[in-house]
Amino acid sequence: MGKAVAFLAALIAGVIVVGWVASSLLGGFLYYLIVGALVVGGGAWLYARIKRELAPGTRTQRRIEAAAKTYRMRNR
Repeated sequence: MGKAVAFLAALIAGVIVVGWVASSLLGGFLYYLIVGALVVGGGAWLYARIKRELAPGTRTQRRIEAAAKTYRMRNR
């Protein structure tokens, strides 16, 4: 547990230091451009992951279909 906390603290400190260095060296515009690209890339990764989770034949998709079928049968 102690190693995990130390690793997390080091990771957060590293992100802060890298962000500070990037903002001072690259200037505000380029810094926000990079941050924006990371946000868009993260969103695209998250979208692809969710889309893969809900693909036909997956457990999640079968559960959604079963719930919808039950809902339709109950509300006839």
